[in-house]
Amino acid sequence: MRILVADKLADEGLEVLKAEQVAFDAKVGLKENELAAAVGSYDALIVRSGAKVTAKVLENPGSLKAIARAGVGVDNIDLDAATAKGILVLNTAEASTLSTAEHALALMFALARKVPQADAHVRGGQWKRNQYQGSQLAGKTLGVVGLGRIGRTVASRALAMEMNVLAYDPFYTSPSALDGRVKLIRDFDEFLSHLDVITFHVPGGDQTRHLLNHDRLFNKCRPNLLVINDARGEVVDEYALAEALKAKKVAGAGIDVYVQEPPPKDHPLFSLENVVLTPHLGASTDEAQTAVSVQACEAIVAYLKRGEIRGAVNAGGIRLDLPPDEAPFAKLASRIGALLAGMSDSGYKTITLRASGQRAPKLMNTLLRLATVELLKPHLDTPVNVINVEHLARGRGIELVQVHEPAPPQGLVGDIVGVRAEGPGGESHRVLGTIYADGLPRVLRIDNFAMDMIPEGNMVLVMNQDQPGVIGTVGTSFGDAQVNIADMVISRDVNKDGTATALMLIKTDSEPPVALLNRLKARPNILRVKALHLPARNA
Repeated sequence: MRILVADKLADEGLEVLKAEQVAFDAKVGLKENELAAAVGSYDALIVRSGAKVTAKVLENPGSLKAIARAGVGVDNIDLDAATAKGILVLNTAEASTLSTAEHALALMFALARKVPQADAHVRGGQWKRNQYQGSQLAGKTLGVVGLGRIGRTVASRALAMEMNVLAYDPFYTSPSALDGRVKLIRDFDEFLSHLDVITFHVPGGDQTRHLLNHDRLFNKCRPNLLVINDARGEVVDEYALAEALKAKKVAGAGIDVYVQEPPPKDHPLFSLENVVLTPHLGASTDEAQTAVSVQACEAIVAYLKRGEIRGAVNAGGIRLDLPPDEAPFAKLASRIGALLAGMSDSGYKTITLRASGQRAPKLMNTLLRLATVELLKPHLDTPVNVINVEHLARGRGIELVQVHEPAPPQGLVGDIVGVRAEGPGGESHRVLGTIYADGLPRVLRIDNFAMDMIPEGNMVLVMNQDQPGVIGTVGTSFGDAQVNIADMVISRDVNKDGTATALMLIKTDSEPPVALLNRLKARPNILRVKALHLPARNA
């Protein structure tokens, strides 16, 4: 295991790697070509905001499995390129939550009490106190845009200061938050009409670009509004804000982030007195910088050593670090996928996972991805894993579907996981399984064939017309090839015309040779023969 540290980290973070006995190289300041040439030799990469992990850097990722960003956001990492290559991207957003929230509050206090201007006034040898009379925040209404970790932290502290707090967050479904003390308003323009102070805590991107624009600044906001932006520069139209401040349509602004960093020297906000400007200091505290370094190193080690995913940006809500009572379902899903891959002769149009019971439905996204990995592996020369499998499936027109069943299929009880793979030509196969009290995966049905079998090791799937002598022929063929049968499960299904089809799942002590499989395929009444290799029972 080797890790490349491409930006300066706090010493405490590097100590984590040393304590875990992980080999790492610290190479700060690598240019794009140098980083591209280096990454393939490492299992993981840790960066801050300096190193730019572009598509070119990830073009030939070699052994690279994960990238950790010590900080909030992943603006310097090409997320699409990483996902396509199956590389997990992590960040440490939680580590700087308190520091960023405190900085937003500091800007709010500085604006309300005109602290920077008063400081410069006194330093200039003057004492005209009446010029710097401020506003009390208690009793004022604060609007929090984005009710994530930072937004909730700001809101809770504002409530303690006896402010009224409203929130706007289109992805927050409840009518209120923080035990009913924060009311959510769905319409942004109506939200603005109630506010004395507004603070932004949302990601960048098209959905949040210029949330506060010229029309809203001049026509929707109260004239006494204080604007705080500690999120992303593009969230507020900086030039419209400067106009509104000059026209006294807005009372003041505290800005820590900018569209261009550093801002151009002729930026219109620089000439205004009713603003407080800081150079992207939201997470810049000793405690936060130590915490992001430590958490980035801990997260990388946890993923490489134990498969735990912490702070994932591109993992789509999957969980691999499952508790003991849930972990066997991950094994079950993978083995169901491997069995289905052995039964399908064509490609896939739709892959559907259905889950019932108490535990399995909570894991559907993870289980669907794990099963799909096994289904796609035999058909792709691109490495497939849980990070890129959805991207690869979508790129090939495969629909991934999750269904939470209120009750198990007829005749079954408990937590049931079922996966169906449908091909574009109408071919369709389904496997159902569960976990017993012993924690081992069991397959209960393959299509209409009922059984109770642990999928493991070397297996041969044989489907045949249910005729006398077929089982004997199969057993003799294995014996002639000196392949010992360790276990066999047989099930039959009666067709509508009264004929029957049988399914044999045969476990062997060694891998069956191709010649044996070909001889079986040539036997009368044999419809399908497929060799499978699954992990061992406790793997």
